[in-house]
Amino acid sequence: MTFRDLNLNSSLLNVLVDLGYNQPTTIQEKAFPVIMSGKDVVGIAQTGTGKTLAYLLPSLRLWKFSKDKHPQILIIVPTRELVVQIVEEVEKLTTYMNIVTVGVYGGTNIKTQMAAMENGLDVLVGTPGRLLDLILTGALRTKDIKRFIIDEVDEMLSLGFRAQIVRVMDLLPMKRQNLMFSATMTDEIEVLIEDFFDFPQIVEAAPTGTPLENINQTGYHVPNFYTKANFLEFLLSKDAEFMKVLVFVGTKKLADQLYDQIEAKFPEQIGVIHSNKSQNHRFESVNDFKSGKNRILIATDIVARGIDISEVSHVINFDTPEVPENYIHRIGRTGRADKKGTSITFITENEREFQKSIEELMRMPIPLEPLPDEVAISDILTEDEMPKVNMKTIQVKIPKIATTNSAFHEKSAKSKKVNFKQTRAQKLAAKYKKPKTRGQKKK
Repeated sequence: MTFRDLNLNSSLLNVLVDLGYNQPTTIQEKAFPVIMSGKDVVGIAQTGTGKTLAYLLPSLRLWKFSKDKHPQILIIVPTRELVVQIVEEVEKLTTYMNIVTVGVYGGTNIKTQMAAMENGLDVLVGTPGRLLDLILTGALRTKDIKRFIIDEVDEMLSLGFRAQIVRVMDLLPMKRQNLMFSATMTDEIEVLIEDFFDFPQIVEAAPTGTPLENINQTGYHVPNFYTKANFLEFLLSKDAEFMKVLVFVGTKKLADQLYDQIEAKFPEQIGVIHSNKSQNHRFESVNDFKSGKNRILIATDIVARGIDISEVSHVINFDTPEVPENYIHRIGRTGRADKKGTSITFITENEREFQKSIEELMRMPIPLEPLPDEVAISDILTEDEMPKVNMKTIQVKIPKIATTNSAFHEKSAKSKKVNFKQTRAQKLAAKYKKPKTRGQKKK
């Protein structure tokens, strides 16, 4: 099947030709007719399978010109990077259409985004919190929304956006088409579907956890952080095939630590991105990696989901992910568009249980190879790798005060001190056993 076999108009077909897109992916082919029918749709597909076009093409095909300035299509995504990416994708697809697209997200001036919306728009892409702010302030009118799309819904729920998503959906018109796309199906997603979707049709391109066929996977057992860093330096220095390398780490702290460790050996070739970095830094790091200015990008899982970076030659899991599905999302950054890719995973002793969970999800083992002899094995441990010493807490027993057999003796009545003031009359009365008075005069 080609895109010409789908019910697309000439504007969309022409731009697909310009972009060099000929054949739809599995999820695009399956989702298109169902979305065109007007049904609510839940699309399940792995990262890198073309989910974005799977909902954009039919949504843009169903769009109708209106004189109103309010959006017809609302797309909600988890990160600002994904907002920018989808806005760019919509703008490319609507080259021959009179459609205005605006992206909104937190961390920047809301008044600037309000001003961009005042002139009118057709497609709005945003993060949950900022969209809710715009609706509650009255800047975003939702009465004309025909299609509500939630992309990377599993990631949004894991980031704690459920309350904002539910609030936004409560404020949308009842008569609308709901489209939800995710890499996994969880119990929380099923509750969301049951509450807001009307008899949705599930479109699944591949079972969750199915490894991508065009990715060559390899694992290495590595003892600690500094040995991992030595091995990474060895790979990046030795093999010219490592042209565009995405290195995933488990935490923001480790991302900065790894960058500091290897940056000097690869000057002006490496970038780092995580949620503590400023908005401009994140955009610049991704753009420099996309353009080829930097060939190495160290990242946390914030870029494992949704962000489209083409021609990634290698994905290196510097840390084995705790969540098995994240492994699939990570390696899905390479081997895209029918190209071959390579993923390499460093596995410490403590991470072998994560390895086992990943293999159970994929229903296949990660092929293991021994470390090359040239890689220096380090004995130095980071603070986080140091053995934890559990000091035993010694409870000091407080002696009880005895209530019997005490050495205390009651004072005699004579020895007791009475601490009160006596008048002279009281003293005389005590001494003579009667008050001393002159008596009354006889009349």
